[in-house]
Amino acid sequence: MNSKGAADQELTTGKFQRRAIQVEEAQSIIQQYVKPGSTEVIDLEQADGRVLAADLFAPHPYPAFRRSRMDGYAIVSSDTVGCSHGQSVWFKVIDNIPCGTVSDQLITSGTAARIMTGAQVPEGADAVVMLEMTEDHFEDGVHWICVKKVIEAELNITPLGYELHTGDLILEHGTRMGPGEISVLATFGVHNIEVYKRPVVGIFSTGSELLDIREPLQPGKIRNSNTYMLASLLQEAGAEAVILNAIPDDLALAWQKVEEALDRCDIVVSTGGVSVGDHDIMGDLVRSGWVKMLFNKVSMRPGSVTTAAVKNEKLLFALSGNPGACFVGFLLFVRPTLRQMFGMKEPYLKEWIAELGMDDHKVDHFTRYIRGTLEVIDGKVMVRPAFLDHSGVMITIKDSSCLIVIPPELRGARAGQKVKVLLLPGTLS
Repeated sequence: MNSKGAADQELTTGKFQRRAIQVEEAQSIIQQYVKPGSTEVIDLEQADGRVLAADLFAPHPYPAFRRSRMDGYAIVSSDTVGCSHGQSVWFKVIDNIPCGTVSDQLITSGTAARIMTGAQVPEGADAVVMLEMTEDHFEDGVHWICVKKVIEAELNITPLGYELHTGDLILEHGTRMGPGEISVLATFGVHNIEVYKRPVVGIFSTGSELLDIREPLQPGKIRNSNTYMLASLLQEAGAEAVILNAIPDDLALAWQKVEEALDRCDIVVSTGGVSVGDHDIMGDLVRSGWVKMLFNKVSMRPGSVTTAAVKNEKLLFALSGNPGACFVGFLLFVRPTLRQMFGMKEPYLKEWIAELGMDDHKVDHFTRYIRGTLEVIDGKVMVRPAFLDHSGVMITIKDSSCLIVIPPELRGARAGQKVKVLLLPGTLS
C-alpha cells in the first residue's frame, strides 16, 4: 500500500477524525452507564471514610432526658421572683446528683438538688442555677444555698429531644463517614451500618518508555508516576485501587491485559496511549469495536484525548499519559463516576467564583482547566494560576487547590476578572 493509501485508511478509522464533545456532555454520557454499587454491613469502628448505603433515623430522642448544662443546683425558678426586689432566697439542698444517676427526690418550692454538668434534672425542677451564683450555709447538718438573682424557667437545662426527636433523619445515604458522623451514630448505639463496598478499580499505564519506580533512570525513559497518582486519587474517592503492570506498546498484549482487568475489576482506568501516534494502543483498542466507545475526544485542555468505553456493563477510562491531563481527566470523569456509584448528591467538584490574581493571555478553542491556588485577600477569594501548567508538567499538581475554568469565549482572562474554579479534593478539609 502506498503512503497515500495508508493515510486514507488511517482517516477512515477515525484516528484523526475525532468529534470533540463538551465536558458536560461527556459526563452525561458516562452517567447513563453508572450503576449503584453493591453494599455490605460493617462495624462502626470500620466506618471511617466509607459511604452510607441507607438512611439512618434516630431510634430515640437526644438527649433522652432533661440534662443540666452546668454544675449548680436544680431549683423551682418561680421561687426566685422576689429577687427582683433585692431579696435573697434560701433553698434546702435535699440531694446530690452526679452524672449517670437519677434522683429519687421531687424538687418542690424551697428545695434544691446539687447537680453536675450532664446529669439528669430531677422531677419538679425547671431551672439550674450555676454554682458561682449561689452562697452556701450549713446549719445543724443541713445544707442551704442562697440565690440573689431572678432565675428564668429552663435556664441551663437542655430539654429532652433538643437535638433530635425519635424518627428524625440522622444521616442520609450517600454520606461519607467521618469523625462527626461516627460520633453521632455511636451516641445512638448504632454499632453496625450498611455501606457501599469499595469498587475495585484496576489501573495501569501504557508505553514502552515507562520504568518501574524501583528501577534506575535510563536514557529516554521515565518512571511510571501516573499509576501511583491514580492510586492515591482512587483511595481519596473511596475505591480500592489495584495496580497492574505497565503495558508496553503492544496492541495484542494490551487487549489481553484490559480483558483480564475488566474480568477482575469493577472499573478499569488506563493512562497513556490515547493520542494519534503510531504506538497509541489504547486509542486503537477502543476504536476496534471490541468495546463500546462512548467518546474519544473532549473539548478540554489538558486531556482532550480523554476516552471512555464500556464492555459487559463495566466502564473503561483511557486517560492521557501526560500527568496534568491524567489528573484533570480523573477528577472530571472517574471520580464523579465513583461518587455516583455511592449515591452521593454532589458527584462533581464543588464550584466557586474567584477573582483572578494575574493575567492569563493564552487563547484556546477548547475550555481550559488550569491548575491554581486559592487564597483570601482582604475578604476576597483570589486565585492564581500555577506557574507551570502544561499538560506534561506534574510538579505543580502538589501545589494546586483548584482548577480554574477558562472557556474559549473569554479569549484569555485578565487580572481582577471573575472566573469559575473547581475545588480539588481536600481543599476545604
